[in-house]
Amino acid sequence: MPSRYKITQRILSLFVKEPCWMIKPLAAEVKYSIPSVRRFLNEVGYYSSFSHNGSWYTLRSLPQFSQDGLWFCRDIGFSRSGTLTQTLISLTNRSSAGMTAEQLGDRLHCRCHTVLVQLYRQGKLKRQKLGRSYIYMAGDPQQAKLQRQAISMKSLPVAPLPAEIIVLVLAEFIRKPESSFEQLAKAIAHKNGAAIVTAQIEKIFEMHGLKKKIKTVRPTPCKL
Repeated sequence: MPSRYKITQRILSLFVKEPCWMIKPLAAEVKYSIPSVRRFLNEVGYYSSFSHNGSWYTLRSLPQFSQDGLWFCRDIGFSRSGTLTQTLISLTNRSSAGMTAEQLGDRLHCRCHTVLVQLYRQGKLKRQKLGRSYIYMAGDPQQAKLQRQAISMKSLPVAPLPAEIIVLVLAEFIRKPESSFEQLAKAIAHKNGAAIVTAQIEKIFEMHGLKKKIKTVRPTPCKL
């Protein structure tokens, strides 16, 4: 019987060739039982996918997570936060003005409306009706209050930004094209002390025809 070390090395080598595996094919490759392979994976460290009902695995050392804590291998999604439920809570909590089901679905490349409704009913997220959609917010009342204030601010007329700030925003986007509007606003505030809101950045991208581009930026894909 192969030693425990050799089996572990065999599993590691398989993930070098193919970064994502389902448990049954992986067990068949190493000729070990599924419970045994799960134990080996626990020893080396792994992530299970938030998509595909958590049926895909990758090693903890492989993902190159985006700023949102997401990594995609083909259409398989992995998250630093763990499951789809945990990922939705994390993304919503970190959003400055909450997120709709459509926005979260675009970010995660999967439908998540049903899970969001469950989280709302369980009290883990709050929500607010805006137009035809619900905006989901943090379950923490204080954080949700700040997000509601940000939502209200978005409905106010957007003050134009000085040309020099617009240049800074576009330069930051070129440097980090994966950044969200919220991340760009925080970066500019941190580096230059300029207080701007996401609605102002959205206006910049609309003016320059870049709004669609920033929305279609995808997290770092796997390299096969």
